Amino acid sequence: MENKRVLLGMSGGVDSSVSAILLKEQGYEVVGITMKLFEDEIEGSCCNLDSTLDAKRVCDYLEIPHYSINFKKEFKEHVINNFINCYSNCRTPNPCIECNKYLKFGAMTKTAKELECNYIATGHYAKTEYSEKYNRWVIKKSSAGKKDQTYVLWRIPKELIKHIAFPLSDFENKEQIRKIAKQNNLNVANKPDSEDICFIPDGNYKKFLEENSEIKPKKGNIINSKGEILGKHTGLYNYTIGQRKGLGISYKVPLFVLGFNKEKNQVIVGEESELYTKEITVSDINLLLFDKITEETKVTVKTRYSSKEANATIIQNENKIKIMFDEPQRAITPGQSAVFYIDDILLGGGIIE
Repeated sequence: MENKRVLLGMSGGVDSSVSAILLKEQGYEVVGITMKLFEDEIEGSCCNLDSTLDAKRVCDYLEIPHYSINFKKEFKEHVINNFINCYSNCRTPNPCIECNKYLKFGAMTKTAKELECNYIATGHYAKTEYSEKYNRWVIKKSSAGKKDQTYVLWRIPKELIKHIAFPLSDFENKEQIRKIAKQNNLNVANKPDSEDICFIPDGNYKKFLEENSEIKPKKGNIINSKGEILGKHTGLYNYTIGQRKGLGISYKVPLFVLGFNKEKNQVIVGEESELYTKEITVSDINLLLFDKITEETKVTVKTRYSSKEANATIIQNENKIKIMFDEPQRAITPGQSAVFYIDDILLGGGIIE
C-alpha cells in the first residue's frame, strides 16, 4: 500500500491552511511543519511567532500533528547571505527562489524523510503530473493565471517532482481559497497576503542591507554610456536597472539606469532605447524537463516574476544557456531568473548574467 503521508509547509496563511484541508480530503495523512527562519521575531513577516501559532491552531482544529523546526542557520546561509552578496555585486536577487531550493524543497525534504513522509506539499499555485509525452514527472502552470507561481520553482531538484503535491493547482483565484477557509471555520480565512520579502516585511531593503552588511552609502558618479558625468549617486545598491525616478539629474531626454561599474563606483544611465536587449546568457542552470538542451529549442521565457512571457530560442553551451529573444526585452536585470516554458510545462531556468 502506498505511503500517502505528506509533510505540508505551513506559514500560518490561508493558502497553506486550506492546503491541509484539501490534502486530507484527497486521502493524505497530513503532517504540518512551520519553519523558523529568523534570528529575531520580525513583525509582519510570514514566519514570526504569530504565524507559527496560527499554523498550530489550524493543525489542532484539523486534528493533524504540527512541528515547528529551526532552520535559521540554513536560511541565513542560503537566502540572506545570497541576498546581501548579490547587492554587493550589483545584482538583483530573488530570495523566494533560493528559499524554495534550499529550504522548502531542500531542508524540508530531509525532515520529511525523518518523519517518514513520502510526499511534501506547499501552498504554491502550481501543478505536478506525469507526462506521457516527456516520459517523466513535470511541473505545470496552475489554473491561477497571474497568481501562478511556477516562476519561483525552477530551482527545485527534478527527481523530487513526483513526491510533491500542490493542492491549490486547480483554483483560479484567491477568493475560492478564502471561501473554503470560511466554510471550514478557519481563523485565518481573512488573513491578508504577505507580498513583501519575508525577512523585510516593510519593503525597505536598503535599510536592511545597511543594518545587516558592510554595504553603506557611498557617493559616486552617474555617467551616460559615452562616459560623460551627469551627476552623483548615493550608493550603487540604491538603484535598479530600468529606474527613472529619483536619479536627481536633469537632461534633455528622460534617462534610465542601464547598469553599474562596481570597480569605478558608477551608475550608468541612458535613453529608454538602450534598455532593450535581444540576447542574454544565464548560468547556474537547472533543467526539469530535459537533462540537457542539445539543440536550439523554441520556448517562452519570463525574466521577472511579474513580466509577461516572451518568445525565444535557447541553446545550451556547457553550463550556460544562451537566450535569443524574438523581440528585444526591456530592463533585463542580472541576478534575476530567466525561466523557460514549453506550452504550460516548466522547462527550467537560470540566473541572468
